[in-house]
Amino acid sequence: MDNTRMSKRNTRKKNPLLEGFILLIFLFFSITFMEIILRFNTESIFFNDGLLYSVLSAGITALLIYLFASFFNGGWRNIVVFTSMGLVTLLFASQLIYYKIFKTFYTVYSAKNGAQVLEFINDILFAIGKNFHWLLLLFLPMIIFLVLSAKGGRSRYSFSWLERGIVGILIAVFFGITLLGINMGDKEVNSAFDVYYKNNYPVASVNRLGLVTSMRLDLQRTLTGFEPALAPPPPVAEAPETPEEPQETPGGVETPVEEPVVYEDQVMDIDYEKIIGETTNEILKNMHIYYSTRKPSKENEYTGKFEGYNLILITAEGYSHYAVDENVTPTLYKMTQEGFNFTNFYNPIWGVSTSDGEYVATTGLIPKSGVWSMYKSGAISMPFAMGNQLRNIGYKTMAYHNHTFDYYNRDVSHPNLGYDYKGLGNGLDVRATWPESDIEMMEKTTDEYMNDVPFHAYYMTVSGHMRYSFGGNFIANKNKDLVKDLPYLDAGKAYMATQIELDRALEHLLEKLEEAGVADKTLIALSADHYPYGLELNEIEDLAGHPVDSNFELYKSSFILYAKGMEPETIDRPVSSLDIIPTISNLMNIEFDSRLLMGVDMFSDNDPLVIFNNRSFITDKGRYNSNTKTFTLNEGVSMTQEEIDDYRKKISDEIERQFYYSAMILDTDYYSIVVNR
Repeated sequence: MDNTRMSKRNTRKKNPLLEGFILLIFLFFSITFMEIILRFNTESIFFNDGLLYSVLSAGITALLIYLFASFFNGGWRNIVVFTSMGLVTLLFASQLIYYKIFKTFYTVYSAKNGAQVLEFINDILFAIGKNFHWLLLLFLPMIIFLVLSAKGGRSRYSFSWLERGIVGILIAVFFGITLLGINMGDKEVNSAFDVYYKNNYPVASVNRLGLVTSMRLDLQRTLTGFEPALAPPPPVAEAPETPEEPQETPGGVETPVEEPVVYEDQVMDIDYEKIIGETTNEILKNMHIYYSTRKPSKENEYTGKFEGYNLILITAEGYSHYAVDENVTPTLYKMTQEGFNFTNFYNPIWGVSTSDGEYVATTGLIPKSGVWSMYKSGAISMPFAMGNQLRNIGYKTMAYHNHTFDYYNRDVSHPNLGYDYKGLGNGLDVRATWPESDIEMMEKTTDEYMNDVPFHAYYMTVSGHMRYSFGGNFIANKNKDLVKDLPYLDAGKAYMATQIELDRALEHLLEKLEEAGVADKTLIALSADHYPYGLELNEIEDLAGHPVDSNFELYKSSFILYAKGMEPETIDRPVSSLDIIPTISNLMNIEFDSRLLMGVDMFSDNDPLVIFNNRSFITDKGRYNSNTKTFTLNEGVSMTQEEIDDYRKKISDEIERQFYYSAMILDTDYYSIVVNR
């Protein structure tokens, strides 16, 4: 009898600690723990309905792993659970590091094309080291599972079909509660409903649904060819204003009225009425209706101000107004003060970091979420890119990038934008440092076009690339002595050191223009791909000298538009990188159709609109924060709450249309249908 009892006690001691219901609870808390860690490390709101959906998602994931593991016995069950936990942990860990570097989450599409990221392995390793404590916490459940499994030995627990049935019912219940909550809740932009059914914005999706659900949706959409939900219908076009009749004096003599300057609409000869009548495809018909009813911009007093000028267009890596300093970067300062000084310019960050920022600045379109829009544009007609516009009227058009030539597949996209393109490994022979030198790029390229007027050169720089430290950045270390006395944190000093390289590259460019005798006939336009997100918020605030709002001010930047001898002018109108192409097209008096670009000429009388990726916006009336769902009126603007609500809804609807129809330009090759008709 005593031997029997002893045998039972020994058997219980050898039973695994993680089996049956305890295993399920462990999986649930482990995945919930990971969701909370990731959520804590983002700049999105922590406490909202997304926290509940993250927990429900963790429950569904735990139940699925548990159900799958139930079909294996003994050691194999431990292997299945450990492998499943490993995959989930790696997903969370990789997304955490990606977010820390790029301030967004990668998509399935980016993951498929992610081999190029290994070029930044030093930056990745640095981010891993800096966030090691968070990674350790993410891997903690796996470590606990290994320890407890080793103590308990092989699982002897046997699952019944009743238990599997209960697990299946719980999966359905959790999933049903999730869908019910999503469908009964808020349906505004960036809501759980919006990102679940309509749009694909990774940061909002992770915040509102949790990472596991977001990645499941992204995979599903990638495999099935998901498209954004149809945008709201275009507003009814307003009737044109009736011109006033000439007034008469009491004596019957007409009072002479000074003839106003008549500015023409900036549109091309597109017979939309005929095109709509011939179109049977409903998607294309909706596009025709939308574009034909958009309010075009008009010519203005700035139209043709730089007609016939050469053009140098630059997208500068990580550039910001913080980089403009009279003593440290005198060329940037000179060009800012002696050109158009845009005091209210914004450079929103989009889903694919540099590539999307470059796409916006060179096309005037909003990138499509979930793909590499610049790469995808390489297969369609892009008539409004400056390379194509100017090449068509006889300009020599060149493009350069001083890093690997095919990174982001620029060797596909940039020739299609109208350029003879060279990068490192494809005709541009700069030293392969990290990052490479902007000065060296200028020195090796200017002679290729400078004496062949009219010319247009496009540059995508790289010297301003993170990481902003003197140990892991060749350019920062090169210029270290020039910033040692600046009153900034070390990261801020390193950032300024990288911008000195850009400043000296511009200095060389201006000198070459002078030597060639074309300085006073060359327009230079420079903007960033994105804000310097390699700096932490406190490091940006150190540069700014004050707290920085993370929804609007974080994306405020500098746009340089300069030509030697021009009359300096300050522009306070809210504008963004989306407006660059229509603005340059107007200044150079090149034919374009303003209805077919999402940006607006910065000098037009159209209402200004700065659009952010999270659907926040700034206008001349105020600013809307989509995270807090609050609209703040500008000083001096008076509106009732009802008027504010109507106005906000009107602008938000138009933003949804712009996101949708920009994506459809890529998907339908729309310009080839209407512009090249």
